[in-house]
Amino acid sequence: MIPGMLSKLMSLFLLGLVRFLTGSQARWYGCPPKAEQRIYFANHQSHADLVMIWAALPQELRSITRPIAARDYWTKTPFRQWITTAVFNAVYVDRVSGTPAPQPAGEAPPAPTPARVTGTPDPEAMRAALPEGDPLAPLVRALESGDSIVIFPEGTRGHGDEPQPFKSGLYRLAQMFPQVVLVPAWIHNVQRVMPKGEVVPVPILCSVTFGAPIELASGEERRAFLDRARRAVIALREV
Repeated sequence: MIPGMLSKLMSLFLLGLVRFLTGSQARWYGCPPKAEQRIYFANHQSHADLVMIWAALPQELRSITRPIAARDYWTKTPFRQWITTAVFNAVYVDRVSGTPAPQPAGEAPPAPTPARVTGTPDPEAMRAALPEGDPLAPLVRALESGDSIVIFPEGTRGHGDEPQPFKSGLYRLAQMFPQVVLVPAWIHNVQRVMPKGEVVPVPILCSVTFGAPIELASGEERRAFLDRARRAVIALREV
């Protein structure tokens, strides 16, 4: 079978499976499902979060949106690797112990911020100065190519009712790509479909609520922005 046809059939099968297990409800509360370059940032409680957001997006957005995928988990078997590359078109991020903390939204030491004469960050210079081994490098390449991406700014899966404090990656991406729209999202109930340590999913009604875009304000400090972004995600829980 032609590889492209096989990946398309698998995509249709996964969409049907996810919708059967979760209902896969997408709720566009603060913005329409518009085909523009975006960074979707969401709470993170399960490896199934990647699949849930992918399934919630309409096809025209799904085709231009790349979720992040933890390399150590999603390349553990040839089948997982094929799914994430051929079906999800995911961006792999490394989180192996001993590497320089390469979470997509990791709290790595901040890179130098080149400035214009006015003292404001120069996005192009910041991207050019980013080392290839930086945790954000794969995401920067995806955004430079015009793709949208899905990230989980907590860095690791949480287990409480609220997301853990956001790490610095979202702030750095907002600095480097000020033209990209930042859309918060709340994933509801997916951790109950695939709890940590379980291998058999359980049918549970789930939803993804997409909120109003936020922007990085001129001169806004890193922690103030990240806290505001986190509040934007939490606010969608009650919508």
